[in-house]
Amino acid sequence: MNKEKGVEKTIEDYLEAMLMIQEQQGFIRSIDVAYLLGVTKPSVTYTTKRLKERGYITMDENNYISFTDTGLEIASRTYHRHKILTQFFVNLGVNEDTARKDACLIEHDLSPETFDALCRHIEKMQ
Repeated sequence: MNKEKGVEKTIEDYLEAMLMIQEQQGFIRSIDVAYLLGVTKPSVTYTTKRLKERGYITMDENNYISFTDTGLEIASRTYHRHKILTQFFVNLGVNEDTARKDACLIEHDLSPETFDALCRHIEKMQ
């Protein structure tokens, strides 16, 4: 994996975590992102600055995080992949915790072609 791909993975991980937090509690704070991802608050501060610079998020005067349209699209796409892969692994007999961890490992690196084929396969099996 090249360095740029690693940067993109981090961005996707942060945006996905933010979406999960927003779905759970209706708002996003940096401290919650740090807790969910198991990283330090300074790491979140650094990455949220990069996310703002790239136009993926905004922050209000109380430091609550909101998505831009682009950021929400990336977060939604990544989270959708995560949920589909997790469920697929669970259906194969993998325990849910392992399935979630494995989905997180491959959700960024799976090509759109392979992911689409997997989705078609799942649809056929239902």
